[in-house]
Amino acid sequence: MAKLLKFLLLASHVDWTKGSLYASLVSITASPLLWNVVARNEYRNKTLTKCMGAHSGCTALGVTIFVAGLYREVLYKKALHDQAQFHLPYGIQTVMAWIIFGIGNFLVFTSFIALGFYGTYLGDHFGILKEQRVTQFPFNVLDDPMYVGSTLCFVGAALWYERLAVGLLLSLYVAFTYYVALKFEKPFTNMIYENRNRSAKSKRW
Repeated sequence: MAKLLKFLLLASHVDWTKGSLYASLVSITASPLLWNVVARNEYRNKTLTKCMGAHSGCTALGVTIFVAGLYREVLYKKALHDQAQFHLPYGIQTVMAWIIFGIGNFLVFTSFIALGFYGTYLGDHFGILKEQRVTQFPFNVLDDPMYVGSTLCFVGAALWYERLAVGLLLSLYVAFTYYVALKFEKPFTNMIYENRNRSAKSKRW
């Protein structure tokens, strides 16, 4: 009940007539939908692989995801600026924004280093598989550090621009879309590696 009241309090401070708010919501939804649909199609039909090869296809998808992410951030910033500003004590705002944004970017960066380009951008759906599961930092601390880090970046931006109500609501929506995406991604990725392992065992025998 308390969580619902907090949510309603945040929502009451949002101007729901702004088109930029809905554009941001659409872009937040579209990003994980894009990479999941394209990657699953690639695993089943090898569309990009047939056209340009597995590594080039994965690179093309990775660049598309990256550019779509940048555009999503532009729309998010626009949505923030179209809302009322809530002034915070400058020291608190600056310190908290830098800490949260810094932690978020650190998690995203270290996740990328641990996974590599093809691991980050769904190379396993193109048949570019790792020898074993990545377990080093930050994956030994969090199950999904890249998604956590990305969400924290949204929260940090909301603090920096002093648009807490809409920023936190959109950040919660980001977290929700990642949560839903993971419900589809994890089982599918596990299936890919289980099939690889079964195939490797059958070849040994």
